Amino acid sequence: MRRSEINAIMRDADAFIRSQGFHLPPFAYWTPATWTTKGPEVREIVECGLGWDITDFGSGDYARVGLFLFTIRNGRAENLRRMRGKLYCEKVMIVGVDQLTPMHFHWSKTEDIINRGGGRLVVRLYNATADERLADTPVTVSVDGVTRTVPAGGHVVLTPGESITLVDHCYHAFWAEGSRVLAGEVSLVNDDQHDNRFLDPIGRFPAIEEDEAPLYLLTQDYARYYRG
Repeated sequence: MRRSEINAIMRDADAFIRSQGFHLPPFAYWTPATWTTKGPEVREIVECGLGWDITDFGSGDYARVGLFLFTIRNGRAENLRRMRGKLYCEKVMIVGVDQLTPMHFHWSKTEDIINRGGGRLVVRLYNATADERLADTPVTVSVDGVTRTVPAGGHVVLTPGESITLVDHCYHAFWAEGSRVLAGEVSLVNDDQHDNRFLDPIGRFPAIEEDEAPLYLLTQDYARYYRG
């Protein structure tokens, strides 16, 4: 992805998030120059991967296959092992109309995906087989505490205010219908480096062509700018 494209997505996403009555935390707007002045006091942001996360999953076509995410809060994997500290994560996401987040599951993470506003969020579901392929068995999920069962590859459609609980090893893909969706995610600690199993090999984080300076930093940029 080009940095200019990422910067444009950031500007548009920030405006859309505000239009839905949601607001990002102050560190979202720190410039690269500000990041170079930060010390140990912001280590949690860096080590837990808080902040801007924009990906085309290696597709080269963000509008068709891609996702905007901002991680607001997150713990560390060691917190789960010790059962102390932050055991949870929260993200806000923007899902475009027919913009696909590819089929994947998590080995450890259980998550709630929430439609916080906009159009309809369509979630396609499969169970995973023992060898991590798509099972042909019905999938049972919880939608706001109500049990729902759909056939393999079936869809659950979430309207604003609705949410779905996705347990570990439950394959899911999603996109928006009608108009784009402001989505939320509330989950166990998130580990994007080790806890994503995509059905087909993809790139979770994009390669970036630096055609202009960053507006704000992606989480993958911290290593270049943060000196703390």
